[in-house]
Amino acid sequence: ESSAHLPAPKDVMVYSYNFRSLLRWSPVKVDRGLVLYTVHFRTGAFNKWDEMNCTRITQTECSFPWSLKRRWTVVLRVRAELGQVTSEWVETLPFVAERNTIIGPPKVNSVNVSSDSLLISVTPPFESEAGDFLEYHVSYWENATSTTKKEKKTSNTLFKIENLKESTLYCFRIQAELMAHSVRPLLGLQSVPECHRTTIS
Repeated sequence: ESSAHLPAPKDVMVYSYNFRSLLRWSPVKVDRGLVLYTVHFRTGAFNKWDEMNCTRITQTECSFPWSLKRRWTVVLRVRAELGQVTSEWVETLPFVAERNTIIGPPKVNSVNVSSDSLLISVTPPFESEAGDFLEYHVSYWENATSTTKKEKKTSNTLFKIENLKESTLYCFRIQAELMAHSVRPLLGLQSVPECHRTTIS
């Protein structure tokens, strides 16, 4: 009955980037008093709600604990609390990080230039787990003729773009693709283009 007086949180959604996941919602506005929020979760395997580390918090977001595995199906719920009064629970749709996270671009550490190649070193966007297979999609083009792009795929964090013209500006961008255990491949965001001029032999 008490829930009629306190609206439930709105815009409840899971945000996940490179497997760091959190639940976000819009603040509940009241005339006076401090609204607190409590978040619970349950996994697909058990029909039991557990506390997250977010009980009676003032923030409008709650990070997932690391104990929640990437391939688990997780449902979360949040409610507002004001003194003894609580709102209805709002549940999320089932969430699986391995299917629903956003994979960021790999970090380009260094580019070594020669007359006919670029040697590129990258860092993966996230720490991989056993069974992960990360592949990098590299697209590159001559800056003058940016309409014709060439593609290269590699699973190495150190790789070469070869057969380039000397003293020519080349641009490239990279995205990571995660091949995981049982789910369809997950293609990440592209890096911002980076351009380098080959040397004269």
